[in-house]
Amino acid sequence: MISQWQLRAAFAQRLSDMYGREVPAYTTLVEVSREVNEDVLRAQGADAERLGSISRVTAERHGAIRVGTPEELRQVARIFGALGMHPVGFYDLREAAASAVPVVSTAFRPVDGEELARNPFRVFTSMLTPADPRFFDPNLRARLENFLAGRQLFPPELLTLADRAEAAGELPDADAERFLQLAVQAFELSPEPVDQAWYATLERVSAVAADIGGVRSTHINHLTPRVLDIDELYRRMTERGIEMIDTIQGPPRWKGPDVLLRQTSFRALAEPRALRTPDGNVISGALRVRFGEVEARGIALSREGRARYDRLLARVDEQAARLPHADRAELARALWAEELPDSEQALAVQGLAHFTYHVAPDRPQDPSRPPAALRDLLEQGWVRAEPVVYEDFLPRSAAGIFQSNLSDEGSRNHDQQGAAYDSAWLSDALGRDVLDPFDLYEEQQNRSLAQVARELGLDAVPA
Repeated sequence: MISQWQLRAAFAQRLSDMYGREVPAYTTLVEVSREVNEDVLRAQGADAERLGSISRVTAERHGAIRVGTPEELRQVARIFGALGMHPVGFYDLREAAASAVPVVSTAFRPVDGEELARNPFRVFTSMLTPADPRFFDPNLRARLENFLAGRQLFPPELLTLADRAEAAGELPDADAERFLQLAVQAFELSPEPVDQAWYATLERVSAVAADIGGVRSTHINHLTPRVLDIDELYRRMTERGIEMIDTIQGPPRWKGPDVLLRQTSFRALAEPRALRTPDGNVISGALRVRFGEVEARGIALSREGRARYDRLLARVDEQAARLPHADRAELARALWAEELPDSEQALAVQGLAHFTYHVAPDRPQDPSRPPAALRDLLEQGWVRAEPVVYEDFLPRSAAGIFQSNLSDEGSRNHDQQGAAYDSAWLSDALGRDVLDPFDLYEEQQNRSLAQVARELGLDAVPA
């Protein structure tokens, strides 16, 4: 029998192999990531594994796919449910990008700490929003919804096997192999000719809309390895002649701890595609939709820490608008140094980030009663804090990656009111709860504090 985590690990590896064959520059990205990680490990030793073992970091991937309808999204949830992956977080990229990116998203991932340690594969999954009149007028919406209703992304056999795997938590060897074959095939780039006129119609609205609703299949849009020094990776990829997007999205590189998520990518590639012209002929063309992304993960910020991060981003925007010739990264570094503590312990005692807490095993024997306050427990050496890795995504960064790989901004009718989508809507569409990432981090932290209280004989240790 093949367990869910084994299915997840095998699927991630096969998807990576397939994508490497389709997009050779992705293989280069993985190779350079591995080189950088090995160099960081040699230079920093155990400190390099502060946010995950090198084996986990090396194996780690997140993928990205795009679908068109709530029904397609429900089917995706069944496939990833078979792999022990749950929808976590709601991301509205319509509001996060200056370009037209008419999608809302969630991320499917493991949520249990042990499952994340075994294989932390995630898939950022976006769904088109045809009901938003800012992007689609009534006629185009009707045509788009009719097109989407007439396609089938996932074969019934795959969905049946997925339901069995989710219900049982495992599959027999032969069924597991069949499931993996069908699942990987579902995300391969289809050779079926693309309707040139229909694709162009949607592309005038958004290249993302065309990539989702202009074809009769879906595909892996990008796969993302994790790197321990994203600035060094950016430099090495550029040296190899691979065109990177202009910036690294997310927090700046600074003297304090890495927090949240930093991402960058190489630019979307013009890939050969068969195109069907209006007169019915099939010609050779090229579409530019897929790219190679890489990420560096930091510590998960608390709700208060995340609110401070968002305020800092807004202040950087304000300063950059007033000083158009200033280096944006330098502006951000200066603000970060002013507003964020530059040590893990300070982040912990101020409640700005999440940690798991553990009684220090090598503290000298002390007959005194341990203090009840977390700050005192940390400062007096009773307890150690281990950072919780940020496992999720930033809507502005995701939109920035999408936007950096678009050839134009598309179109948006600002006179129209946007259609309402939120986490509750997405939960209803999926038929399963979209989990709140902050709740997951808080639960993980609180469980560790409860264990500390039991071991030290305290009533409680408030965060």
